[in-house]
Amino acid sequence: MIEVEDLVKTFKQKDGSRLFAVDELSFTVQAGEIVVLLGVNGAGKTTTMRMLSTVLQPDSGQATIMGYNIKKEPQKVRANLGFLSGDTGLYGRLTARGTLSYFGKLYDVPAEKIQNRIEELSDILDMNGFLDKKIDLLSTGMKQKVSIARSIIHDPPVMIFDEPTIGLDILTAKNIISFIHRCRQQNKCVLFSTHIMREAERIADK
Repeated sequence: MIEVEDLVKTFKQKDGSRLFAVDELSFTVQAGEIVVLLGVNGAGKTTTMRMLSTVLQPDSGQATIMGYNIKKEPQKVRANLGFLSGDTGLYGRLTARGTLSYFGKLYDVPAEKIQNRIEELSDILDMNGFLDKKIDLLSTGMKQKVSIARSIIHDPPVMIFDEPTIGLDILTAKNIISFIHRCRQQNKCVLFSTHIMREAERIADK
């Protein structure tokens, strides 16, 4: 579950003034629910998600992930969270499988469970055809699938996806949307951002 109450984030401008990127934002996301942050670029969607993932500290307000406070318990928040950011890079010399295995170890997932999880995600995201290819050789859509799988290799109860379909072809975007619907069916708590109204209408519970 995600609970956000009066979250505020400002950034200092060159003239010394403060720009409100997020201003007293409040919402909740329950298990088995998809909530969409819809807005144009610069509306504060990414800033909100970066605060919830503990990458940024809010100026005021509070938020919890599965009951853990993002300010006071960041490690527990990250353990219960899968976060896909638009600026997340992949190491080109590793294979897709190697990338997922490496991040599984970082999340302290047991070795045998890592392999099972890789196979599961590869089937769901249709990655079997390129699982053993180096990242440098993959298309944009393939890399995005690897990034999604990497962010949730530890099977977290809460998932945050920052514009996961941006720049993708129609078929790949549909595949990812179908995957997110599947997450809801598995009773995951999903927060999803987009600037595309039609996409929001297709996927959002609210």
